[in-house]
Amino acid sequence: MDQSVPCGSQDYRGMAEKALAGDPLTRDEARAVLAAPDEDLLGLLDAAFLVRRRFFGRKVRLQMLQNAKSGACQEDCGYCSQSKISTAAIDQYGLLSKAEMVEGGQQAAASKAIRYCIVISGRQPLDRELTAISEAVREIKATLPVQVCCSLGLLSEADARRLKEAGVDRINHNLNSSQRFHPEIVTTHTYEDRLMTIRNARAAGLEICSGGIAGMGEADEDLIDLALALRDVAPHSIPMNFLHPVEGTPMESRRELTPQRCLKILCLFRFLHPRTELRVAGGREFNLRSLQALALYPADSLFVGGYLTTPGMPAHEAWKMIDDLGFELDVVGAPASA
Repeated sequence: MDQSVPCGSQDYRGMAEKALAGDPLTRDEARAVLAAPDEDLLGLLDAAFLVRRRFFGRKVRLQMLQNAKSGACQEDCGYCSQSKISTAAIDQYGLLSKAEMVEGGQQAAASKAIRYCIVISGRQPLDRELTAISEAVREIKATLPVQVCCSLGLLSEADARRLKEAGVDRINHNLNSSQRFHPEIVTTHTYEDRLMTIRNARAAGLEICSGGIAGMGEADEDLIDLALALRDVAPHSIPMNFLHPVEGTPMESRRELTPQRCLKILCLFRFLHPRTELRVAGGREFNLRSLQALALYPADSLFVGGYLTTPGMPAHEAWKMIDDLGFELDVVGAPASA
């Protein structure tokens, strides 16, 4: 076992200095972050901000997503309201038209988002869906100043190359949790399936967005394992989701997260991924509540306008929160440091 590190606010700055030097935390240091007393939270956030400020300054990037195909998914992900085992009352529809996807890109640009993410439900995209999405992406990239990310399920390398040729910048495919815990949340695909999709996307020349979900019943060790696994994946951005339990899903009764717990998780991911764009993603509003602004001390990116089947913060409210904090919107869209 790693040498034990005493837990206390004076040690968090040392963790920040390690992160700035490019040295990963030990497992005991990572445990200490997650187990930090709530009274240490401001000291922990201050240390995480030292790292965030070095590589991202006070800039905040916004991203908006479009649920371009909803429900009727063949997968059994326990956290998802669109899965085949969910009875949640959600809108279900097939792939949106090209015009609707382009309109979503226009809304993203108007919201000052630097990136627009097209998401579809299902195990993997059909050939006709890839064709339609590619056509929409070509028009978006020709007419709008936004980057395009796609989250389409499992992808072959050939699929990924089609998307790259259409102008897609980035693929989102989350690891979601640790390899150990993965079978507890889904059985219809494996952890290796997810890693393979990431490898295929990278081989096609696409940037990688990959993160996780906290609050599904995982242990601290699973969160640490996820953070370390993502160091191996080396994504360009990490979306950290916090479970928003939806009635009708197997996880509808899980209420494990507090605002303080969410902030500690974000600090851990900042220490272990000092140069990587870190996004506060799904469940931010539900779990962080009045402490949402504090998430921007470790994180440098936000979703605006809602998630797949749950509402989110309107863009104009996010702009005000960022301004009130003394931070600045990054509307240029320069690539994140990797």
